Amino acid sequence: MMFLIDYQIEVADIAGLPDENAIARYAEVAARGIRDRESSMTVRIVDEAESQDLNCTYRHVDRPTNVLSFPAEIPEDLPPELAEELMGSFIGDLVICKSVVEREAREQHKTAAEHWAHMIVHGTLHLLGFDHITDEEAEIMESREIAVLKELGFPDPYQDDEPDSENP
Repeated sequence: MMFLIDYQIEVADIAGLPDENAIARYAEVAARGIRDRESSMTVRIVDEAESQDLNCTYRHVDRPTNVLSFPAEIPEDLPPELAEELMGSFIGDLVICKSVVEREAREQHKTAAEHWAHMIVHGTLHLLGFDHITDEEAEIMESREIAVLKELGFPDPYQDDEPDSENP
């Protein structure tokens, strides 16, 4: 399976951004076993202002966030063959705020590459129908993220880096 990425970079400082091939690989591994055909998605890297605007508009949370996922919604009035063709490939849009991802990586004592990979995998899973609203959904999604990131050579993103005070 192959992932085609429409990579939109809307920030001036591109240092540290994953390249299109890395993003496609992260998405492909995340989708393995879920999608068996060529897929495409948009990955848009934005600043805090755009992230905050979209987060406020679509989630009613007035602050920037790390990643927003917008699964593809095909208009009902399209002819069935066109709707199937579009749904067959395009899974949706990811909007990722560069400065939030970089700040979170520092705060969580992760490399930027680790956190970028996690955000791409996390967002791709949302586009594929995974969620973490309930504890059960979160457990399923997080288990998948951990397995995908391990396959990609990255550590468990949910592992606490701080030693347990009771068990140093």
